Amino acid sequence: MWRLKAVRHKVHPQCGNLEEFQFKRREYEKALRKARKDQLLVSKRLLQEEGDHEGMEIAAEVLSKKEVVQLFRGIQQSGEERVNALRDFRRALRHKETQHIFVKLENSMHLLVGLFSGSNAVWQLEAAHCLHELSHSDEPSIALACLPATPYLLTYLSGQSAKFTYQYLLSSPMHEKIMVADDSLIIYEYPVHTKCITSHLSAVFLLSGDERNWLGRYKDLPSLILRSVLESGVTSHLLRLLQSDSEFGIGAAIECAWCLHYIISSNANTNHLMVQGAVSKCTSLLVALGGAVASGTATEGMDLVISPVLRCLGNLLANHGMESCREQMRDSRVLVALCAFIQGFLQQRPSVARESLWVINNLTADDPVFCSAVFYLNLVPVFMQLLPFSKGINIMVLRLLCNIAEKGPVYCQQLQQREIFSALHATLRMAEPEVVRLSLELLHIIVASIPQVADEFTEKGISALEAIQYNSDEEIRLRASYILDRYLHKHIQVYTPAV
Repeated sequence: MWRLKAVRHKVHPQCGNLEEFQFKRREYEKALRKARKDQLLVSKRLLQEEGDHEGMEIAAEVLSKKEVVQLFRGIQQSGEERVNALRDFRRALRHKETQHIFVKLENSMHLLVGLFSGSNAVWQLEAAHCLHELSHSDEPSIALACLPATPYLLTYLSGQSAKFTYQYLLSSPMHEKIMVADDSLIIYEYPVHTKCITSHLSAVFLLSGDERNWLGRYKDLPSLILRSVLESGVTSHLLRLLQSDSEFGIGAAIECAWCLHYIISSNANTNHLMVQGAVSKCTSLLVALGGAVASGTATEGMDLVISPVLRCLGNLLANHGMESCREQMRDSRVLVALCAFIQGFLQQRPSVARESLWVINNLTADDPVFCSAVFYLNLVPVFMQLLPFSKGINIMVLRLLCNIAEKGPVYCQQLQQREIFSALHATLRMAEPEVVRLSLELLHIIVASIPQVADEFTEKGISALEAIQYNSDEEIRLRASYILDRYLHKHIQVYTPAV
């Protein structure tokens, strides 16, 4: 019994109460799901025209002040020379050094806004491209320099030109900074956005830049922004466009999904989204996309719409729970689709695999039906194959396996029959503390629910537990000691620890 001498510990009486242990675990996992929902993702995009990659390479070097001045003089000319100068200048503005030089030049922004508000359509469009590049600056001074363009941006958004509306939306990140200077503009922005969605659907996929970045960045304006979003009626249009075969292409679905993700991840009341069928819409889209991925017919960019839709569904489940979502979650094919995403994107896009596992975790957290579906669809072997993968993949797998085991002895027996102990032999020896902790948690749930299966944990598993006695994490040491003392004590004298 050398192990007990090496590790002094007291086992508290409540540790043996499986029901209390499971209750604490459920509360912890619930809090974890809520916390993850609050981790908003701010994602900016720099959209270039087709064939513009060569331009990016040309503009790889930062221009000197003299070169910027020379380009500015070209913009002051007329005809084709002005157009060429604007196009070259647009590429140059991708460097923040050039941006600073430009806005400090006398009458530079006055000229750019003048071209943007003028009558020449070609100059207008090129000036809008320049404003778009400036809009991606993180410098408040540059955003304020762009402030004179705001009234024209709003006017063009309400206009009849779909192409120019498209370019307004390209410059939308600028507004997230301008709103700080004049937050009253928010009141007028969202009705205009809604009009844009209904009248210029081909340009709508860029709309979410405004909403997404405002919601994510300005913690002092959330109530005003969210109220404007919800009162504008934009969510119903976003849900309507959330489809893979939209006539407006996959881009519309991508941006609408990100926009919905930000609304759902905020502190807004999302009951209206539930009424509008958001869960059903997300589920149907994921099933369709999963079929395409599984059959090898996935189109380019499909993975870009999967991630935000997964976040929408996962956060709706975290907000409302399976009890509220069950009516819209009757299609168990969503599990097959999620596994198709995991297997299809595990190597190239592991983030998609993580998001898919997170949704499965939320599905299995409170619903025995989906836990049973995991066995019916024989998905446990799929999950066990993911345990060697790091970057959060194996942690997500262990969480959902704990969810399943927690449903009772029948579920634990099913896991044990699928050789879960063999998988735990490996994960208990991994270096990542959270992997070891969750492995101990899963083992504890199984042996506490059906103590007779402890005999099958074998010498290899017990030696792994005994090796954990030297772990630097006290909680992990105590967990391993408790399992050995309570459920595997009769095997300690049979198997000697590894030297």
